Amino acid sequence: MNFSEYNYQRPDYEQYKTNYLAGVQTLKEATTLEEASNALDTLNIFRGTIDTAANLASIRYSIDTNDSFYQAEDDFWNEYTPHFESLDFQFYQALLSSPLLPELKEKYPETLFLFAESRVKIFDESVIPFKQKENQLSSEYAKLIASAQIEFEGNIYTLPQMAPFAQSKEREVRKQAQTKISAFYRDNEAEIDRIYDEMVHVRTKIAHTLGFKNYVEFADVMMNRWDYDRAMIETYRHEILTKVVPVTQKLYARQAQRNQLDHLQFYDLSLDFPSGNATPKGTPDELVAHAQKMYHELSPETGEFFDFMVNHGLLDLLSKRGKQSGGYCTFIQDYQSPFIFANFNGTSHDVDVLTHEAGHAFQCFESRWIKEPEIVFPNYESCEIHSMSMEFIAWPWMGGFFKEDTDKYKFAHLASALQFLPYGVLVDHFQQEVYSHPEWHAADRKNCWRELEKQYCPERDYSELSDLDRGTYWYRQGHIFNSPFYYIDYTLAQVCAFQFWKKFHVDQEDTAWNDYLAICKVGGTQTFLEILATGKLQSPFEKGALDQTILAVEDYLSGVSEETLA
Repeated sequence: MNFSEYNYQRPDYEQYKTNYLAGVQTLKEATTLEEASNALDTLNIFRGTIDTAANLASIRYSIDTNDSFYQAEDDFWNEYTPHFESLDFQFYQALLSSPLLPELKEKYPETLFLFAESRVKIFDESVIPFKQKENQLSSEYAKLIASAQIEFEGNIYTLPQMAPFAQSKEREVRKQAQTKISAFYRDNEAEIDRIYDEMVHVRTKIAHTLGFKNYVEFADVMMNRWDYDRAMIETYRHEILTKVVPVTQKLYARQAQRNQLDHLQFYDLSLDFPSGNATPKGTPDELVAHAQKMYHELSPETGEFFDFMVNHGLLDLLSKRGKQSGGYCTFIQDYQSPFIFANFNGTSHDVDVLTHEAGHAFQCFESRWIKEPEIVFPNYESCEIHSMSMEFIAWPWMGGFFKEDTDKYKFAHLASALQFLPYGVLVDHFQQEVYSHPEWHAADRKNCWRELEKQYCPERDYSELSDLDRGTYWYRQGHIFNSPFYYIDYTLAQVCAFQFWKKFHVDQEDTAWNDYLAICKVGGTQTFLEILATGKLQSPFEKGALDQTILAVEDYLSGVSEETLA
């Protein structure tokens, strides 16, 4: 069955509620492990059906935000998702209070119970109106960004489609592209400020209603930070600031020299090489065909996986009007199907999608044996290891994508991954400050962003882009709006992915693929630190781990001659 044939039907909430709560009652009344297991398995089927419907509606709306049918379904899910969460809340309560809990913990993954404990802390019927408002605001932001129609050089482009111009070899083109992009956000500044201001206040209300000091505390529970806490995150951010930022500044200085510029303006940062950035060679169909060949050569497991994705139409890759920005992977439970969403734009990002999002998709394909919807994927800091590592695992096949640009791609890919770390922790630090000061006005938030940006990303010179110099770049970071506090996870995963890069390409360890495959197979049945142990990886919080990882990457990049990159 092709994805286009996957059946979507809006659930009848009241009927579902009746059936679901009957299952919860059966779980409560169970007196044997068999009875409790049967009830739990039945509830997993119920929850999988709802997860499937919500996912199908979300995917199809993100593909075309102008589709009137799925606009209405998006409105439905914005309103009813908190009600479904309320039912799950009752399930989690029943699970945790079961007299058979010790026996259930022996049979089911520990993370199911950790997840339940987290969810019981962050939900109550009283917050449903606030969560409905939050969902509505999230959709408003996504639709606003998807609506961008930017006139440039005689044509109309979406925001993702502007990326090639922002990477142009012609300096004036780069500057004008960034000016046009900034103008879109400036023209919508009041609306974006209004949306985010309301988001901050409604999220703060949710946190306070549930007894948290602020939304920062709430979010760390929501994000299932089971193996680490906010204090450890703050220490880690400081480590990035003191140890990584100096290395990234050397890379930017090298970039300026390479491109024969005395100084990099912000619009210069996106051009890695004077001859132009590495770009994929071939049509989108040809890129997918090479990816299919690559995954067959990589392993039997990845070959089977990618055939499944192609044969079932589970890739929506092209950028078009009305399509939401960004990229993602999700899992459609009842069809046992990963799905990849992207916005191809002719840059190296297109290949990154075929490796990054495919890393996510491969993991949940290998984890489809897991029946509990909430733990098919692991927590965010763990699942990003699969995606970021797959980007590096795929290096031997980059020649088929980039031809003569292969060396340039590998250098820029590794360098940009390192340069991402300070920005990644900046996003987390900014959100911590914002939600610690919910009384702030829009101007306060912009000032905060700009001050933090100067610390973590001092290479960003906005002197010729006054809108960005006012502290508005964060408008472009959709996670801040739609997935609050989902960002430090990328940096933690990146440090782990560098270790896989080292295993595969520096040390060439015989067990590297089996280590990666092992963490894919366990899905979300292990915590972050347990997954690291399974993959034979060091924790980013472990003393010395960051130093060793950064040194290995820096040594590799230093060993690449500029002649190779010409």
